[in-house]
Amino acid sequence: MSAERSVEVLVVGAGPAGSVSARHAARAGARTLIIEKRQEIGSPVRCGEGIARAWLEELGIRPDKRWISHEVKGARIISPAGHVVTLTEKLAGNECGYVIKRDEFDRTLAEEAADAGAEVMVKTSAVGVIREGGRVAGVRARHMGELIDIHAKVVIGADGFESQLGRWAGIDTSLKPSDINVCFEYTLKGVDINPDFNDFYIGSCAPGGYIWVFVKGPDSANVGIGVQLSKIRPGERGAAKRYLDAFIAKHPELAKGSPIREIAGAVSCCQPLESVVADGIMLVGDAARQIDPLTGGGVANACRAGRVAGEVAAEAARTGDASRQFLQKYERGWRRIFEDQMYRNWMAKEKLVTLSDETFDKACEVLASAELERVNTIEILRLIQKKYPELVKEFEDLIH
Repeated sequence: MSAERSVEVLVVGAGPAGSVSARHAARAGARTLIIEKRQEIGSPVRCGEGIARAWLEELGIRPDKRWISHEVKGARIISPAGHVVTLTEKLAGNECGYVIKRDEFDRTLAEEAADAGAEVMVKTSAVGVIREGGRVAGVRARHMGELIDIHAKVVIGADGFESQLGRWAGIDTSLKPSDINVCFEYTLKGVDINPDFNDFYIGSCAPGGYIWVFVKGPDSANVGIGVQLSKIRPGERGAAKRYLDAFIAKHPELAKGSPIREIAGAVSCCQPLESVVADGIMLVGDAARQIDPLTGGGVANACRAGRVAGEVAAEAARTGDASRQFLQKYERGWRRIFEDQMYRNWMAKEKLVTLSDETFDKACEVLASAELERVNTIEILRLIQKKYPELVKEFEDLIH
C-alpha cells in the first residue's frame, strides 16, 4: 500500500528546466513540489558546461561566483585545415559567455525555487503516472524504498533526455538515430590553452557533430565530443571516446593534460516536436527535445520554456483546467520564443552533417576573412553564398 499526498503542481526532475518551472509556478501562488531521483541535485554532472550570458538577465538569474568557473571573451570555430573563425561575444550573441560549475548552477536554481515556496524532495523517483478520467493526475514515486502516490492538478515532466514521463503520458518523443548525438567529455588539468576563447573543431574529427574545448580555468578545460549516432556502426561501442582520444593525441597542448573527470551521455538534435503536452501534463527541457539541434546546448531553452511552463501550470491549477487544450498556452509560449530558431538550426545541422572536410575549410576560409557585423545562421549562409553559392543552394529559401 502506498502513501498519498496532493499538490497543485508536481515537477519531476530538478535540472534547470524543472527548477525554473517550479520557481515560477510557486511564485505565481501554486502549491508546488519538485521530486528528484538523485540524492544530490546537480550531481553527477552530464554537461559541457558552456552557457551564454545574454539570456540570464532575461530570466532573472544573477551571475554568481559560486557557479561560474571561467568567463570567456568569445568563441573560435576551427576547420580541419586550421582556418579559424573568431567570434567575439558581440558577434556571437547568445553563443558564448560562461563556463560554469553545472552542479552548483543546478543547486542554485533549486534553491531559488525553494525560496519562491516550492518544496523539494530528493531521492524520489517517478515509477509511473496516475490517471484519473483519462488524464494524468499525478505520479507514483518511490522515496527511500516506499511508494508514494502524489496527486497533482498539473504535472511538469522535466526528467531529462531519457524521459519516461513523456512515454507514460503517451507523448511521442521518440528520436531517429540521426537526431541523437552521442557525447563523451574529459575535464583535463594541466593543458595549455587560450583562456579567452572556447574552441569548436568541426569536420571528420567528429562525424555529424563537433569537438569542444571549454575553458574551466588557466590550465584546465572540458574537452568533449558529440558524434551523430547514425554515423556510428551498429554495435560499435565507445566510438565517441575513440574519436576524442585520437583528436587529443594530435594536439600536444591537450595531450599533456591529466583527466580528472569523464562524462558520457547523449543529446537530441531534432526539429521541434509536434506536441509536448497531454491532458494534465507538460514536458519541458531535454524531455521535450528543446535542445538547440545545431549547438547541442540546452540550458537556455530549458530555462526559457520552464518559465512559461511554470506560469501556465499555476494558472491551470488556479482555474482547475489542465486539459490539453488549456495547456496549449504553454505550447504557444515556448514556440513563440525559440521554435523558429530551433527549426532553422535543425535545417542547418541537416546540411552540415553532409559536408566534407574540404567544404568546411572553404566555408571557414570565407568567414575567417570576412568583416562580420553579426553572426547567426542566415548571415553565415549569406557570406558563404557570395563566394561558394553551390554550397548553400539548398538554403536559398532561408537566405532570401
